[in-house]
Amino acid sequence: MAVKQKTGLTAKAFFAEVIRVFIESGIPFMVGGGYAMKRHTGLGRAPRDLDVFVTPLDARRALKHFESQGYRTELTFPHWLGKIYKGKAYVDVIFSSGNGVATVDESWFGHAVEGSVLGHPVFLCSPEEIIWSKAYVMERERFDGADVIHLILACGPEMDWHRLVERFRPHPLVLLSHVVLFLFVYPSEAERIPAWVWDTLIGALERERRQSVEAPRVCRGTLLSRSAYLDALARGYRDARLRPDGTMKTKDVVTWTRAAREEPGGAR
Repeated sequence: MAVKQKTGLTAKAFFAEVIRVFIESGIPFMVGGGYAMKRHTGLGRAPRDLDVFVTPLDARRALKHFESQGYRTELTFPHWLGKIYKGKAYVDVIFSSGNGVATVDESWFGHAVEGSVLGHPVFLCSPEEIIWSKAYVMERERFDGADVIHLILACGPEMDWHRLVERFRPHPLVLLSHVVLFLFVYPSEAERIPAWVWDTLIGALERERRQSVEAPRVCRGTLLSRSAYLDALARGYRDARLRPDGTMKTKDVVTWTRAAREEPGGAR
């Protein structure tokens, strides 16, 4: 995907307009991205875009509603992302993740937090769901690990770690990698992560190490980057995004990979 343009007053007015139309439509939605990060962490980084999260069932309904209101829309990637356009500005309508792991479900709404964005009352994605979706973003050109660390620092003592660990139940080592980095970055803040979380994740590491001899010949790197591990697939490793390991369809993987290759500096 193209790098998003810098947000000026016109784009912000469009973002506020999109939120208003969502509210009037009655379609449940949450705001994530920079606005949610600022709410949870207090970081001074100004949000540059608007990410709206909906369930998969509501994504197409939302895009059709905006189209009926005169906006240009597209289902950019049918497995996780659509867009609403006005001129050069656009809003991402997100209902899963690029790797098909972090699909928006009803529990996202049950744990969302109340807030205000651009003068409108909204629900914001919870820290747990933001960590879940950002933890897998380890592209050559983008790494969201710093956001994960900021969220643990700001919200760790109050977070629902049981729910977060459950989200990572298929891939506990991904969460372990981030808490290890957190300890490296903030060595004085280890208590922000409960002791039982460390024990659980280190136990998962030990189990995977013991089982590695009999593990299937699969590459899970494709869950972390859509381009960096393609050579492994050519060498015969199974793609962890596809069944039986993942949730994506072959046609969605092909579309997602093609987009990466078409971007400037993308996969070759």
